[in-house]
Amino acid sequence: MFTGIVEEAGEIHQMTRDEGGRRLRIGTSFEKLHQGQSISVSGACLTVERFDQGWFEVFLSQETLDRTYLGGLGTGDTVNLERALPADGRFDGHFVQGHVDGTAAVTEITQIGDDWQFGFSLPDDLARYVVGKGSIAVDGISLTIADRGEEEFTVAIVPETYDVTTLSEKSLGDPVHVEIDVVAKYAEQLLDGYAGS
Repeated sequence: MFTGIVEEAGEIHQMTRDEGGRRLRIGTSFEKLHQGQSISVSGACLTVERFDQGWFEVFLSQETLDRTYLGGLGTGDTVNLERALPADGRFDGHFVQGHVDGTAAVTEITQIGDDWQFGFSLPDDLARYVVGKGSIAVDGISLTIADRGEEEFTVAIVPETYDVTTLSEKSLGDPVHVEIDVVAKYAEQLLDGYAGS
């Protein structure tokens, strides 16, 4: 479980093809890493397989490659990093599972004073879960939906989020990972069960 509060942006040091997938080596300042640890990499929950001072490695299965854009990244690209929430940790964002529901594209980047407004395309199969003022994770970042249109949604980005995350490197048309609020998924399942009974 994550909160969507990105701790830092890490640089990809190496990507290698492996049987059934690929391996990423990512630079980080994280300390006290351990094998089997869960880390959100731009919103995708991945497992640390190897690590040393200043880096860790994760495996991208074919399922991960099919569902995310991580396989299209290369050496020098950056990704958002967040370690899993400890049991006694402070909860500042919203419940983020690290399960990417789909990808969207950047449709707007507008600076408004010190803040920014970003627009993203709205995948058809996720649209029913996206509501104004609701929560959404974009590349692992916990955000509040400012406005929802028919084909896109917008969010307001404060300077801290812009500076700490990879949003500052995004251009129009770039892909992003989207994870909808898990509460919406549970609500839909419960209501479907109720309607069917």
